Amino acid sequence: MEQKTKVIAEDGKQEIIITREFELPLELLFKAFSEPELVEQWMGTKVLKLESKKHGSYQFETSDAKGNVVFKADGVFHEFSPNRKIIRTFEMNNAPFGVQLEVCDFEPLTDDTSQLRMHVIYESVAKRDQLLKFPFAQGLNSAHNRIQEILSTLKQTH
Repeated sequence: MEQKTKVIAEDGKQEIIITREFELPLELLFKAFSEPELVEQWMGTKVLKLESKKHGSYQFETSDAKGNVVFKADGVFHEFSPNRKIIRTFEMNNAPFGVQLEVCDFEPLTDDTSQLRMHVIYESVAKRDQLLKFPFAQGLNSAHNRIQEILSTLKQTH
C-alpha cells in the first residue's frame, strides 16, 4: 500500500522534507500537535510536559511493561503560531542522531482538509543518513495514519 506521508531526502543534504495531506480541518490537525491528550494518543507515548507556546518546552517518555524507559525525547518551541506554524527542536535521549530543528507548516486546503509540511534539519548529513537507515518513513506514516483515525472521530463534534 502506498504511504500517504511523503518523505524527501536528497543525497548530500542534511535535511528532509515531509508532507502529508489530512482529511481534517486545519484547526483539528494543529490540535494533534498542541494538546497533550491528543499527542499521547497518536504518538503512543506519555507527555510529561507540553508548553505549547513560544519558548515553551516539552518532554515525552515511553516505558515498557516493566516500567523501563525505552524512549525519551524533548525540545523547545522557538515559534508557536496557532493553526499556522511550529518551529521546535527535537532530541531523542540516548540516540546518535543529535538535535534536529523542525519547521512545521500547517496549511488549509479546503474547509475539511489540510496539509502538514515539515522541514527537518539535522546537524550533519551523516546524522540524517543514520536516522534514515531505520524504518523512519514507515513509522512516520503510521503515526500520521493514527492522527487521521483519532481526529476523524473528533471531527464529528468539531
